Amino acid sequence: MGLIVKNVEKSFSTKKVVDNINFEIQKPGVYGLLGTNGAGKTTTIRMILGILKKDSGEITWNGKEVQRKHVNFGYLPEERGVYPKTKVHDQLMYFAKLKGMKKETAEERMQYWAKRLEIEQYLQMTPEKLSKGNQQKVQFITAILHDPELLVLDEPFSGLDPVNTELLKNVILELIKKGTYIIMSSHQMHSIEEFASDVLILNKGKTVLQGNLKEIKEQYAANRLALNTTENVDNLIKQANLEIYNSKNNEYMINISGEEDGYRLFDLLAQNHIKVEKFEIMKPSLHDIFIEKVGEE
Repeated sequence: MGLIVKNVEKSFSTKKVVDNINFEIQKPGVYGLLGTNGAGKTTTIRMILGILKKDSGEITWNGKEVQRKHVNFGYLPEERGVYPKTKVHDQLMYFAKLKGMKKETAEERMQYWAKRLEIEQYLQMTPEKLSKGNQQKVQFITAILHDPELLVLDEPFSGLDPVNTELLKNVILELIKKGTYIIMSSHQMHSIEEFASDVLILNKGKTVLQGNLKEIKEQYAANRLALNTTENVDNLIKQANLEIYNSKNNEYMINISGEEDGYRLFDLLAQNHIKVEKFEIMKPSLHDIFIEKVGEE
């Protein structure tokens, strides 16, 4: 049954920060919740988790009105926070007990996730001695230690280096396979695009776009061409009346108005016996769509 958010609104004083939003998450996986700063994402998340009360509308989890006792959730907020002078092991155990976990179960899961996220050597250290990235991994473990059904990740990759980003991505894939429902909010559009099958974009508290990401992208014409060649083809691209968006070492990103532009350039390259290593006609990215929709508002 999953999560259903129906006609939900929230105001602070006279300012409406969430204005009649609707969406459903009916199967495990990642749902992308996007918006600019102040768009209403965090308020929406806190209402879903029962941290804030909504003014109107319905939020149900597995058919029951959202209350803390009905939702086994995990939450990684955008605002990072660990107790700097309390040993990692002790504070993870503290949060596990708050979630009602038995000590033996909590210890077992703590050791598993610490090893999985490569911080087992830091369990007896205080977070103030850890890097930002490792502190973030501690907080991530806090969010998943109790095996939540619904997990909310707000900017989960912020502050992580590429190696740890990849590590966390693999953990998220593992959680999805286990059947976890995940709401992910991020300004890193490529991360959302990598995981989310469905998205909702908020602007000033209102929904400006929502639905299946693949279906949304199918509504758009191709707008970019990625081209790699063994030699410089600037003149041929100009001859085809196309604009180079970016280029480096004979690797080109070219603006096009549709697939026909790409095929026209391909014919020109073939006529001039140019060796093509990569030729990919691309739909707008989620980043492009986000900028368009938020810009319209």
